[in-house]
Amino acid sequence: MLRRLIAAAAVAAALFAAPQLAQARDIVAMRGYAPGSIVVSTSQRQLYFVLPGGRAIRYPVGVGKAGMAWHGHARIAQKDLRPAWVAVPGRTQTIPGGSPRNPMGAAAMGLDRGNYAIHGTNNPGSIGGYVSHGCIRMHNADVMDLYHRAPIGTNVYVVR
Repeated sequence: MLRRLIAAAAVAAALFAAPQLAQARDIVAMRGYAPGSIVVSTSQRQLYFVLPGGRAIRYPVGVGKAGMAWHGHARIAQKDLRPAWVAVPGRTQTIPGGSPRNPMGAAAMGLDRGNYAIHGTNNPGSIGGYVSHGCIRMHNADVMDLYHRAPIGTNVYVVR
């Protein structure tokens, strides 16, 4: 009995400590945008990285809450691995990058519009919902995949 409890505790600890796995990434049809563009559909809560040949990689995302979502065009202006989170610019409340409490997750791609970013999350259960103040949240494995595909200057289109 004690061995079973120890084994169950070890399995639970391993699962809890395992890196966050991304949802299955689908390749889907996508027309109307140049290859290399990012398209975020807030109503679908999906992000698409456009590939050549009328295809795109689809990722699930969390998007802005009612009244906080935005729509339009932006570009990736900066990229950061393990970004720190600052509550309000100029204030001292900061959560360092890499901290399990950091809501920015594994990486962030800051946009040139407002104070918005495409970033990972420390709350994977929020993916698929209307949950942010306008940022686009991704599973950490997904944001890392996108981080390596999308250079600074990438066009980002946020559509309803």
